Amino acid sequence: MANENLTRDEARERASFLSTDTYEIRLDLTTGPTTFVSETTIRFSSTEARETFVDFIAKDVTEIELNGELLEDPASRFDGARVQLPALREGENTVRILGNGNYMNTGEGLHRFVDPVDDEVYLYTQFEVSDARRMFACFEQPDLKATYQLTVTAPEHWRVISNSPTPEPTPAGEKVATWSFEPTTRISTYLVALIAGDYQGGEGEVTTRDGRTIPMGVYARRSLSKHVDAQYVIDVTKAGIDFYEEAFDCDFPFPKYDQVFVPEYNMGAMENPGAITFVESYVFRSEVSDAIRERRDLTILHELAHMWFGDLVTMRWWDDLWLNESFAEYASTLCSAEATRWTDAWTTFASSEKAWAYRQDQLPSTHPIVADMVDFEAVETNFDGITYAKGASVLRQLVAYVGKDEFFAGLRSYFRKHAWGNTELKDLLIELEATSGRDLRAWSAAWLETAGVNLLRPRVERDENGVVTSFKIAQEATEEHPTLRPHRVRVGGYSLRDGALVRTEQVELDVDGSFTEVPQLVGKKADLWLLNDDDLTFAKIRLDEASLAVAMDHLRELSDPLARTLIFSAAWDMTRDAELPSGRFQQLVLANITAEQSSSVVRTLLGQLETVAGPYAAPERRSERTREAADAVWDLAQQAEAGSDAQFQYLGAFARLARSEEQTRILAGLLDGSVTLPGREIDTDLRWSLVIALASLGGIDADGIDAVLAKDDTQSGRKSALTAHAALPTAEAKAQAWHRTVEEDALPNESLTAVIQGFARVADPSLIADYQALYFEKLRRIWDSRSNEIANRLVQGYFPAAHADRSVLERADDWLEGNEDAPFGLRRPIIEGRDSVARQLRVQAADVSA
Repeated sequence: MANENLTRDEARERASFLSTDTYEIRLDLTTGPTTFVSETTIRFSSTEARETFVDFIAKDVTEIELNGELLEDPASRFDGARVQLPALREGENTVRILGNGNYMNTGEGLHRFVDPVDDEVYLYTQFEVSDARRMFACFEQPDLKATYQLTVTAPEHWRVISNSPTPEPTPAGEKVATWSFEPTTRISTYLVALIAGDYQGGEGEVTTRDGRTIPMGVYARRSLSKHVDAQYVIDVTKAGIDFYEEAFDCDFPFPKYDQVFVPEYNMGAMENPGAITFVESYVFRSEVSDAIRERRDLTILHELAHMWFGDLVTMRWWDDLWLNESFAEYASTLCSAEATRWTDAWTTFASSEKAWAYRQDQLPSTHPIVADMVDFEAVETNFDGITYAKGASVLRQLVAYVGKDEFFAGLRSYFRKHAWGNTELKDLLIELEATSGRDLRAWSAAWLETAGVNLLRPRVERDENGVVTSFKIAQEATEEHPTLRPHRVRVGGYSLRDGALVRTEQVELDVDGSFTEVPQLVGKKADLWLLNDDDLTFAKIRLDEASLAVAMDHLRELSDPLARTLIFSAAWDMTRDAELPSGRFQQLVLANITAEQSSSVVRTLLGQLETVAGPYAAPERRSERTREAADAVWDLAQQAEAGSDAQFQYLGAFARLARSEEQTRILAGLLDGSVTLPGREIDTDLRWSLVIALASLGGIDADGIDAVLAKDDTQSGRKSALTAHAALPTAEAKAQAWHRTVEEDALPNESLTAVIQGFARVADPSLIADYQALYFEKLRRIWDSRSNEIANRLVQGYFPAAHADRSVLERADDWLEGNEDAPFGLRRPIIEGRDSVARQLRVQAADVSA
């Protein structure tokens, strides 16, 4: 039986006697639509004469040659995931492994896609965490770095991209060519990349501070390439390189930098050195909000930051995955704020990233930032809001704690000392302690090695004139995670002056323990006191009663966008914790959203509005609340500036919220042109948003969906049509959607998700109520029969969370009790889904009592 789950102990044991030097990888991509030939030669050293294994997930292994000797019966040495080697010799060794690899349609390993527009084939790799072994035989662990020389045979008209610059191909038969790449720098297996197909786009170059010219390419599928804004992407990248080289005092480490938008991608992007892959939705064939444009630019800068933190210097094992991702999150936000047009990037961070982190850190599955990654399965479950967003938030707190100059001085020393090597957290802390003079062991223990989010409450006493007589900050923690942490915070006082709410006071201090006195504010006066002003720390905050009243009535009069966002966030946390009725939060958003200039903040607020009007609303009020929210955002769309970003976002929210007959009529009118908005063209993707909304409401039938698809028979159009068909409010449509995704195993990753999204798009939850019991019945079979990516999409996507009731809690509890032996990767989404439903019910109860 294949053993795909490498443990940390196994990796440490292997690294204790083995070190890698070079890989030579030969791939033949012309052997058919399901498999490819993979031949790998690894040169490595061993300090012991002992057996070991090479990682390789493939259809078969046909030859194994160790130190010049062909091993008999290679199939007997291969279990589907590992190739067992006999005793090595002390010193240098060479192993050559030949086999046939499988193309994937799950976004893992070497993914193969056929474009419906022109039938062109496109390939790309996605190897993090442990899928390099799906393309070539390797020692699949990050601390065994090596150089990689790729030789690729493929159709001659393809563009073939890897980590090294693309060489000129040589003919290798009829319409076939071979590309022989120069060896890479020393990198880890998960960072090797191959992208091949008729990718098209644009090129440019950037000059680094040491005078090198770095060639750049920006590409997508041929049928999508006309929408690629290559020069814009290169300009953002150049701004990032200039910023990072100066901030890190370290030259850009690689000889070239290609960025490729690939189909059916599982994540936002991947930091393969010199060959970055991005999700294809970042190629804008239709209008998108500025929030999405900002997100794309941030993603570009995030992956670029990894060239130093992650690629040049790499974690020894996946315990320090958080440091890779958290650093890239922090650095990209800083760069975005200081080197691009997105000067309010920290406001976006507070509104979206930190909201994600706070939500994740309150789930039963939360974990310390430094997680215990005992094996590959544990790593796969921890690409979450703790690893990315909480970690970045805590790094920002660390910068405030040690000082920005001292922090970056430590980073510079870290890069100089560890370039091309592997490190652990302690290696970074040593450098930061040296430059800051602070002992960071206690800070690390409190912030990185414990889970849970603290809550900071103001305890304010005022005299009859509103002057502060006592100001304390209370710090709270949950019973499950009782750690009270040191926080470097600012407290802001905001006062109403001439029709505006302006900051009139601010102090900065260290908060520690259960109560912290703030004597600097005694004798001061303000209408609203805001803890964590400027958002330095990671903590939920509360407003005192008087400040909350001022916020409810005057939030739009506050000119500071970050302060406004922090107040919105505090009110959102109060709503999620059932301290503020969801109806009041709905009122707060609708009364103040037009004052928001940040597209990203508007996007977050509209998403929260949909939640409080839907699953967070008391069941008996939900229909009315959703109708009121839809009417309100439709009014806002009509009142917004013609063709504006705000108008676009309000229209999108209306399509998602619409429920009533009148709202359905408006959607149909927008689709057929009988209803219009000033300056708003219903372009291709907006048309699909309307079609999907109408499908869920019974406002369009299957023939109508197919008629729209006939005008947009592209990959994007086909996915939207899958969603629309699955959204039709009939038992037959839901049954077909369930069958295609759960009972059959043919759909690729993104198409599968498109169907799941349509299945869940219901105005009447009773339409899919019978699938709750079936869902829990099928969980083990799904997990055992699908790849990790597909299983997670199914398990998370079909969890019956929307509009759930106590029956879901009971079914989840029964399943968890009866499946204690299930892998944690499967139990985790059930535990998290159950917790989300329990929170919904608490919030609904607070809404009823309001």
